[in-house]
Amino acid sequence: MSTYAQKRLLIRTLLRPLGMVCFFMLLFAAAHAKDIQLRSPDSRILVTISTGTDLRWSVEYNGEKLLLPSRLALSFSNGMQPGIQPQVASTKTRAVNSVIEAIVPVKSRLIPDVFNEVRLNCKGNYAVVFRAYNDGVAYRFETAVRDSVLVNAETIEFNFAANNRVVWPIETDPDYQSHFESLYKDTAIASFTDKQHAALPFLTQTSSGVNMLISESDLYDYPNAFLYGTGGNAVTARFPKVILESTRRGDRGIRISKLADHIAKTSGTRSFPWRSIAITPDDKGLLETNLTYKLASPNVLTNTGWIKPGKVAWDWWNANNVYGVNFKAGINTDTYKYYVDFAAAYGLEYIILDEGWTRTTLDLMHANDQLDIKELIRYANTKKVGVILWVLWNGLNENMDAILDQYAAWGAKGIKVDFMARADQYMVNFYERSAVATAKRNLLIDFHGAYKPVGLNRKYPNVINYEGVRGLENDKWSTDITPTHDVTLPFTRMAAGPMDYTPGAMRNAAAGNYHPVFTEPMSQGTRAHQVAMYVLYDAPLQMLSDNPSTYLRDTACTAFMAQIPTVWDTTIALDGKVGQYAVVAKKRGTSWYIGAMTNWSARNLPVSLSFLGNKKYSMQLLKDGINADRVGSDYSLDRQEVTGSQTINLSLSKGGGWCAVLKELQ
Repeated sequence: MSTYAQKRLLIRTLLRPLGMVCFFMLLFAAAHAKDIQLRSPDSRILVTISTGTDLRWSVEYNGEKLLLPSRLALSFSNGMQPGIQPQVASTKTRAVNSVIEAIVPVKSRLIPDVFNEVRLNCKGNYAVVFRAYNDGVAYRFETAVRDSVLVNAETIEFNFAANNRVVWPIETDPDYQSHFESLYKDTAIASFTDKQHAALPFLTQTSSGVNMLISESDLYDYPNAFLYGTGGNAVTARFPKVILESTRRGDRGIRISKLADHIAKTSGTRSFPWRSIAITPDDKGLLETNLTYKLASPNVLTNTGWIKPGKVAWDWWNANNVYGVNFKAGINTDTYKYYVDFAAAYGLEYIILDEGWTRTTLDLMHANDQLDIKELIRYANTKKVGVILWVLWNGLNENMDAILDQYAAWGAKGIKVDFMARADQYMVNFYERSAVATAKRNLLIDFHGAYKPVGLNRKYPNVINYEGVRGLENDKWSTDITPTHDVTLPFTRMAAGPMDYTPGAMRNAAAGNYHPVFTEPMSQGTRAHQVAMYVLYDAPLQMLSDNPSTYLRDTACTAFMAQIPTVWDTTIALDGKVGQYAVVAKKRGTSWYIGAMTNWSARNLPVSLSFLGNKKYSMQLLKDGINADRVGSDYSLDRQEVTGSQTINLSLSKGGGWCAVLKELQ
């Protein structure tokens, strides 16, 4: 090492503890005042905690006030009220600089876990922990009470400093019975009233462009939070109450007849969910955030080698309507063997048997009379294709061990559990029970009819995907799934974790040409728009939703989609605006992948390839065809050599897309 390099190393070594000393001196001094301050490692975020008659926190970013003092508290039936009249007995600080290695890497395999933390130990057997990351802030309560407690309420306020823009997922059911397949309303915060409520994540943006994405993490044995407007610059939270009495409605719903006064009965010694705000100075930062994952409990599974992400040939969207075959299409053995053959031909890891494969929707132990499930799984195994089985949640809930034992004995690789459509404490516990039970049998689980990810996929990596999104299936019956919706999701719902949007439509409609067709559905926007989703949308279990017969009519496009991975070593957000467009680069091994999508506005996007470094790459790209504005399925394939010194222009048609696979040249 040169003398100059040795001097630099010595200076850095001396300055690092000096910075730590300054951080802790600030906290020590603040702890003796009424307010306690906590800064992010890069000092851009400042959290101020006030301990007066109640506990409040406020947040600044680069000196801009984001959150004015906002209350936080719990209320138990035994009279305990953490956060009310707080008496801080002591504070404890720590600074963490480590790396999380994701078992199933959704955005990145190695995730920097860098934060400063202060813990307020309060009289009355509770503590409040605050964290400041460079990309967000969070707090949680911790209690130490011997017996179980009834939680009557939790106070969560977000008092914003101005009448911000908000992009919020619309919910309507007063009992919080929902599939959480939200459309998004883009408005000002003051127009959001206490008669309206939103699911999480909830996005708000200041006039300077700073984004705050509110969500929650490490949620267990406790209900989901929902946000209500106030008609001003603030939102508050409410929660589903414990259901005491209900009756079944059909095979999958319930009618609630009696609710408890409390939202949870839980252990008195526990950590409560993290209340988080991801903070980014621009929209594209939302495409990279891993805050929910970082706040979640670490993996608890000792054996994870069997967990295999991948792509899936899916039956339900295309209604099992295969054609050009010598057998009658339907939910039968021949049809599913055709799906297996298609999956094997294109290297897809799985097929899914969706609703209809069982004798009835509640009899989950027997296949219908047209389907030999044992023979199908045997055949799929010979082709190295796994089989995933759909189940209704309530049928699984009533006989979980026997059903999962049967599926494991058949050789199934996982389940898709559907129609939970609730977010109360009991349902949250069902998610964890089913995650544990499937992991015990080396089965994957994909949650549909589900609320957003809250970190369970870190604790149990066999939780391979979540729906909780208004996805492509809605094209079978509605006009909701527009290109604008498609480029809103990556900045909102997807920021909480993976989402099973189920892309891959091969019938693509330009503006004005779309109409819903249940059995032969199409998508709004171009073919390249659909293909780009395989890079842009996070989904370790990713669907090819259209008909195998249709895919086989365009083998060039199908082969292009099939080569794109579903998990990633690195994600770099290149550009984006909420509801307008998004451009992302992702790396797997030595290859890079670029995906871009736009709303109904055509646009040209210059993209620097500097992330490639000084190596050369062969770039295969699929882009909108010259007539894609008139015929949505028009696309073109091209190939060229590129280096990191280049800036390329992405030309996107109305509702269009652009996708590239870059292979390193030796």
